[in-house]
Amino acid sequence: MAAADVRAELDSLLLQLLGDLEELEAKHLALNARVEEGWFSLSKARYAMGAKAVGPLQYASRMEPQVCVYTNEAQNGLQQFRMGRAGAQAPEDVGPREAALRRRKGLSRMPEPESSAPRDPLNWFGILVPHSLRQAQVSFREGLQLAADMASLQVHIDWGRNQVRGLQKKLRQLELEAA
Repeated sequence: MAAADVRAELDSLLLQLLGDLEELEAKHLALNARVEEGWFSLSKARYAMGAKAVGPLQYASRMEPQVCVYTNEAQNGLQQFRMGRAGAQAPEDVGPREAALRRRKGLSRMPEPESSAPRDPLNWFGILVPHSLRQAQVSFREGLQLAADMASLQVHIDWGRNQVRGLQKKLRQLELEAA
């Protein structure tokens, strides 16, 4: 590989890396705005409902996550992070568990597990919660999605930096051999 080819590849990789860094900075600013908006909405809800009506004492004794972070590998072998509903299955996980058909002898009634905590955490604070509390929940969920996007982007940036270092090393060797 000629030094000119390595330089061209290095230039394109650096441009891509700078674009990724710019995107990371934009997502970081958006995340800060979402979190700030969420805290503001939460403080408005505390004001509307009373300081003691929105607090840790209203949390359920047994909490279940609403969203989870899932990881998978992209085509280039890098790890990607994505947000998904808790308990939801990925499309590749859905399918038959057994290879053969089985006969069912009737409907078996399985009682659903009773959960003392409502599924939506907003219900912990009553049925008619202020709109600002719902806005806070949406802001924090969007913030979680941005955080997962930022983590994926950071993995891609680290990979790009390692590629740049490798190409710089290769370019130095080619220049020493040419000299």
